[in-house]
Formats: sequence, C-alpha cells, structure tokens
Amino acid sequence: MKKAVILFNLGGPDKLESVEPFLFNLFNDSAIISIPSIFRYPLAKFISKRRAPIAKNIYKEIGNKSPILELTQDQAKSLENNLSKKGDYKCFVAMRCWHPRASDVIKKVREYNPEEIILLPLYPQFSASTSGSSINEWNDLCKKENYQVKTKTICCYPTESNFIASHVSLIKKTLQNIENNNFKLIFSAHGLPESKIRNGDPYQWHIEETVKEIMSELKTENLDHTISYQSRVGPMKWIGPFTDDEIIKYSKEKKGIVIVPVAFVSEHSETLVELDIEYKKLAEKNGCIFYKRVPALGIEENFIKGLAELVLQQQTRDNFVSSVMCPNKYVKCPCLEIRV
Repeated sequence: MKKAVILFNLGGPDKLESVEPFLFNLFNDSAIISIPSIFRYPLAKFISKRRAPIAKNIYKEIGNKSPILELTQDQAKSLENNLSKKGDYKCFVAMRCWHPRASDVIKKVREYNPEEIILLPLYPQFSASTSGSSINEWNDLCKKENYQVKTKTICCYPTESNFIASHVSLIKKTLQNIENNNFKLIFSAHGLPESKIRNGDPYQWHIEETVKEIMSELKTENLDHTISYQSRVGPMKWIGPFTDDEIIKYSKEKKGIVIVPVAFVSEHSETLVELDIEYKKLAEKNGCIFYKRVPALGIEENFIKGLAELVLQQQTRDNFVSSVMCPNKYVKCPCLEIRV
C-alpha cells in the first residue's frame, strides 16, 4: 500500500525580497490573528510592512534567507529512508507560510496517488497556531478540491520516548564539555499569548510535560533548570517567564547559561539569530560566565526513529496518535477527539 507522509513546518523566506510576503502570510492566518478576514487582511499588510526591515536585518545575519526548507527536506529524506524498511512510503514537505505551500504539495501528492495520507506536523507540542493551522489548511484544501483519500493525523508527541532521548543525547553532549557547574539550564520555547492558553490550547502544558520527561531521563542530580518563552510580539500579554528576562537574571547572578531549544526541531532565525547572537550578547553584557546553546534536533537518529514509529503506529489507529492524552480543559487538542 502506497502511503504519503506530509511533514508540516512554518517555512521561512528564501531571499530578502520574500521576507515581507512571508510575514504577511504569517499574520494573515486566522489561527494567529483571530479576527474577521475583512479586518485581518489590512492589519496583516500593515504589520508585515512595518516588521519587514527588522526581519530583513535578522536574515542578513544568516545568509539572507532561512535554512528551514533545506533542513526540513533533510528530515523528510531521513524519515523516508527509515520508513522504506517497513513499506512503501513517500515523504512530502509542506510549509504554512512560504514555499512549498500546501496547495502546491497536494498536486504532487495526487500525482503520487497514495492509498493513505499521514499528516505529521514537525511541532512536537501542539498549538492551534502551528500544528492546528497546518492540519486545518490541508483538510480544507482536500475538501475544496474534492480530494478524498484515507487520512490520518499525528497531532502531537511531546513525551514520545525517542523525541525525549534525542533531546537528552544532545544536552549531554553539550554538558560534557562544561567544567564549571555554576550554570542555569534554560529550556526555551516559542511564546504564545495567554489568551490562547485560556481558550484551551495545550501548548504550555505540552512544553512542561516535555521538560519533565527530559529531566527525568537526564538523571543528573541538582541540575538547575527552568522553562522560558521567546519571540513575543505585539501588545498582548504572553506566557512567561520570558527567555531574555531569565538570561538577564541569571547572568547577573554570575552563572553560566545553557539554552535548550525545546520546541524547535530545526535551526532557523529564532535559534541562529535570537538565541545564538542576540541572547548571547545579552548574557555577556549582564555578566554571564559562559553561554552555550544545545543544537536543534535536526536529523538526530533518535528523533527520526521516533517520527518513524509515530507513522507506523497509524497502522493500528483510526486517526490521531499522541504520546500524551491532554486533560479535558485543553479543548483545542485533536487528541481529545478520540477519547471515549
């Protein structure tokens, strides 16, 4: 049986001229700005035009483009190689805010003509703004184009054992080169407005569950750690504490800083610029004794193995596969749809 696996990610501009339209696509998403489209469209135009010069300077730091497409394609190739041992699988990459868009990918999937499609967001922790947006876009396109193929969805995997093992392995490799134990291990994730959490988004709870499992598997006594959130924009109140505030706080205490990008599976502007350049400067300015950043998961062996096992689990499940069942209050998570 031919099966297509669709890997979802956010995407990123492929040149400086793409920055503004990329930002427009981001802010014109109803999952990001939840207002009627008649108001959201001009607001997205205004925000993207205003933020484009700042964002262009960010991308100039990393070669005038985002590396996320090539890195996601590497993940797709590694996953396809792993799955080829188990059956006839082909992996496709679909980006939410830049190319290749889902509308283009669906044409290639139709040409491949699979008997089953598996949707796999590369966001281990579910949010309606990320995984939910990509899943909904794909399903809406299929409905619009009357493309009817048996489709299954992997909604989230914040505690999947191989995903956790991948983080643990990379953290240990980073820590083994540190001789001074006076440091703070900071698990940094992309932020989210508090209103999203109040409305039932499980993202923050998923982050906390991921970190809980990582710390349990690290088996390192007295490892001082915390969770924080980065990349907030706009006047809304966002979940905290904020990563930059935590860095300032612990740097002033003359501690070292070790940053773990706990929710990012690929290197992109938020790791390569925000964490590696901007926050490192902030730490050094405030007295940090050393600053280290754990790499994103990329094609780390355990991570790819975990993705493959999630896909293979679909053979015995009707639809959503999750490594954790969300409490009832997190109504935005699709995994609740299979609860009986």
